[in-house]
Amino acid sequence: MTGESPEIGLTIDVRGVATNYHDQGSGDPVLLIHGSGPGVSAWANWRLALPELAKRHRVLAPDVLGFGYTERPEAAVYDAESWLDHLVGFLDALGLDRVSVVGNSFGGSLALRLATRCPDRVHRLVLMGSVGVHFPITPGLEAVWGFEPSVENMRRLLDVFAHDPRFATDELAELRYRAATRPGVHEAYAAMFPPPRQDKVAAMAVPEDAIAALPHETLLVHGRDDQVIPPSTSHRLLDLIPNSQLHVFARCGHWVQIEHAAAFAALADAFLSGAL
Repeated sequence: MTGESPEIGLTIDVRGVATNYHDQGSGDPVLLIHGSGPGVSAWANWRLALPELAKRHRVLAPDVLGFGYTERPEAAVYDAESWLDHLVGFLDALGLDRVSVVGNSFGGSLALRLATRCPDRVHRLVLMGSVGVHFPITPGLEAVWGFEPSVENMRRLLDVFAHDPRFATDELAELRYRAATRPGVHEAYAAMFPPPRQDKVAAMAVPEDAIAALPHETLLVHGRDDQVIPPSTSHRLLDLIPNSQLHVFARCGHWVQIEHAAAFAALADAFLSGAL
């Protein structure tokens, strides 16, 4: 699959689902799992980090089932088990037995689920602004998951995502609004996170005893000023995961990989390379 949009990469059949993904670089494989904002895609989430990490790693960034330019089958079920099955199928389709995993927000929960269910398939783990433990839903996350399409609503969401107003522009709001309203996109998104949305936080949580049993070296990353996922979730993961470390970025919201792109890429690269 090719096209004018940089969000469209390669296509692979994953258990009957045409899956859009990006594959850059060479070396030890790293799987990037995006978050769950309206109109999100792997490229939108990882466009700044992907080329930097690809300098020393083979970086794979799929559009998770129901998101981006991956096929949305009419009978698709959107829940944690279906998303995990799709990701495992993606690794199987590429013949990858073991990868390091970087999960952002919603993608952090999927990364945790992959690591706890299939520990032998995960090398190192990076969780950024991660869902995966219980917390009272924030007004920011309620707004993200409850998004109703309009340019104005998207513009307001950008102020929730980013601490620095330079990253929340009218131009980006228009771009992301168009992505969120392509045919079938909002319908799938609305089906994923209907109210009551506190239940969806619980559904994305991974049992804490399973998290505490993780053997993997884990890097936790969070923006100090995150309005979507509270920094307390990463502090809880730090308490639970034996081989973990936490880096908190000041003057940073939910978009560490965008607001502090160079520093995040350097930190993640050092960790994934075993230098941190």
